[in-house]
Amino acid sequence: MDSEILSGLSYNEKRLLLALDSVGGSGTPAKLVEAGGFSLEVEVVGSASWLQSKGLAVMKEEVTRYYSLTDPESLKDGLPERRALRFIEANGGSMTVPALAEKMPGEDNIAVGWLMRKKLASMSDSPEGKLITLNDNGKSMLTSVMSDEELVNRMFAAPVPESEADPKIIKDLKGRKGMIKETEVTAREISLTPDGVEAARSGLEVKEEEADVTDELIQSGRWKDAAYRRYDVQTFAPAVYPAKKNPLTRLGAEIRRLFTDMGFSEMASEYVQPAFWNMDVLFIPQDHSARDMQDTFFLENPKSISLDDRDLVEKIRAIHENGGDTGSTGWGGKWSEEKAAQALLRTHSTCSSIRYIAEHPDAPQKAFSISRIFRKESIDATHLPEFSQIEGIVIDENASLDMLISLIREFYSRMGFDEIHVRPSYFPYTEPSLELEVFFNGKWLELGGAGVFRPEVLAPFGVKTPVLAWGFGFERLAMLKWNIKDIRDLYISDIDSLRKNTVF
Repeated sequence: MDSEILSGLSYNEKRLLLALDSVGGSGTPAKLVEAGGFSLEVEVVGSASWLQSKGLAVMKEEVTRYYSLTDPESLKDGLPERRALRFIEANGGSMTVPALAEKMPGEDNIAVGWLMRKKLASMSDSPEGKLITLNDNGKSMLTSVMSDEELVNRMFAAPVPESEADPKIIKDLKGRKGMIKETEVTAREISLTPDGVEAARSGLEVKEEEADVTDELIQSGRWKDAAYRRYDVQTFAPAVYPAKKNPLTRLGAEIRRLFTDMGFSEMASEYVQPAFWNMDVLFIPQDHSARDMQDTFFLENPKSISLDDRDLVEKIRAIHENGGDTGSTGWGGKWSEEKAAQALLRTHSTCSSIRYIAEHPDAPQKAFSISRIFRKESIDATHLPEFSQIEGIVIDENASLDMLISLIREFYSRMGFDEIHVRPSYFPYTEPSLELEVFFNGKWLELGGAGVFRPEVLAPFGVKTPVLAWGFGFERLAMLKWNIKDIRDLYISDIDSLRKNTVF
């Protein structure tokens, strides 16, 4: 027998070893409470768990599920269909539904439903209303006990174990709201192992031990004669998990701190926008595919949002139709104010940027947002219909494409990525435009777009200074930082996964 294990046994563990040996090596917690002089079964079970971890005992658990009636008094006269059978039989074998309702107020629908389901009666039309008539099966049940009734009658006497109940009948009874309830009873049996028998007969000295050194213990002088419990730092102990922030919360705080350190202000806009601010002001043509129903969530209520700034509306109309006074030719055709007034869930956070520019047209300005946006995307490992963008703008007379690329590289460098792939692209509202990608999980992953706002976007607000703009993927950045393969994992509510994750 390992002397280290023997010397490390607690007071209660020793008591339990001796109690088990005294009852023949095996017993229930209740039996061992009496044999060992314990106060509660929980002391026995706790000590047995420690003995089991040391190989001195084995604790077997068997869980049994029992079913019983929630309210026996409500069923003293039988199931609703049984009482309905009696009423109909007493009425000559037929009865109208209104007449049955008078006999069974509040239960007639339930009773009729089960009569039909069990094929105990048929229903036909009559001048007084629906007529229920007992069929041969129903008449035979007047002197017989139905299978679910037999189980209910057993529950009147005592809870019925799961092994003695028909699963189909139990399922049906559960479907009757609040009729039965289930409870689980755990039966435990604790037994000594061969090493446990040896330990119990090794001449154990059972003496109460002090687990904590207290002021009272020292001041009273009892510490001189007290026995102290030994601690094994290598023994089993339950895992303790510290509180952790959701990865998106953590990343959002990191990004906000980064931009504010760089002198940016935070901007925001509402989820619901008119297409005017989400698309038209950004010089997106009204026949652009981004407006199609498969991409955009248009609203039914409100279906449209009034465009009150008439001067701005007319400027946007002119820019779309013929370029206005920007020198552009516009998109041609006839611009529709009705289409511009359509209410939608914003499809990008650039509407926050353009609204900010409308309110702060004078240079220099720097602003950012972390904004929720909505697109009718198919859900997969890298796409969600509801996600977030990291939006930013810089209004500065010295702004240029070089400055934009430098800002992008600086941002991702501070996020932990030194190499990104920048390539030319096209957006209706920026020129030049670019997209950025990072190699992730075996392929290039697009993180967002950027560019310099076109004159057609800035002219309505009197802005002649260059404006840099970008929109980066927020969730995708989190996936890269923490090597998350599936974007859906960022929104799971699995507490065990969050506890055990080492980076969140």
